Amino acid sequence: MSGKYIVVFKDHVPQSEIDKYANEVNSNGGAVGQRYNTVLKGFSATIPESYLTQLQSFQGDIIDYIEPDSIVTTQ
Repeated sequence: MSGKYIVVFKDHVPQSEIDKYANEVNSNGGAVGQRYNTVLKGFSATIPESYLTQLQSFQGDIIDYIEPDSIVTTQ
């Protein structure tokens, strides 16, 4: 089962490495949506559960956090 997530990388990670992981998401049956490179570095994607586990193993090293993609509202 796939889920929609936002993957945010640490500030020191070069764009070429972020692109590599985005391409791997696509290669593993996922689909990258938006790419972020101004306020934060990363992308949103539909990520298969099997590849999500692999990405989560990089948290703390190159990935800052991975969180479910959802709608945010303000009052």
